[in-house]
Amino acid sequence: MLRGLAQSIRPYFVPAGWLIVDGDEIVGLASLVRQPGDAGIDIGFGIAPTRRRRGFATAAVRNILEWARADDRVVAVRGESAINNPASQRVFERNGFVRTGQRVDPEDGPVIRWEIVTG
Repeated sequence: MLRGLAQSIRPYFVPAGWLIVDGDEIVGLASLVRQPGDAGIDIGFGIAPTRRRRGFATAAVRNILEWARADDRVVAVRGESAINNPASQRVFERNGFVRTGQRVDPEDGPVIRWEIVTG
């Protein structure tokens, strides 16, 4: 699934995904989660359960924002977090995102939508 997603995004943006590392260990993954639209990009991230609560996701999203701000095509970055996932909600809040609404995802259930203007 991730390979197909990356292949569909690469014509627009490279990279389409990033490994989150601590030293020489992969602790998570962050990526664009759909093709860009309306001059915005949608991101997602995940951290290995044994490596959570150490700031890796917050730092990864901060780095993605730096990358996005350097690209004039990107005017906003969006993401979603499950209603019952306060850790992911904090990652967005710590990086300056604002809540823009909610929706029900067929796989994840109720999610909060987040956005930050970058351009």
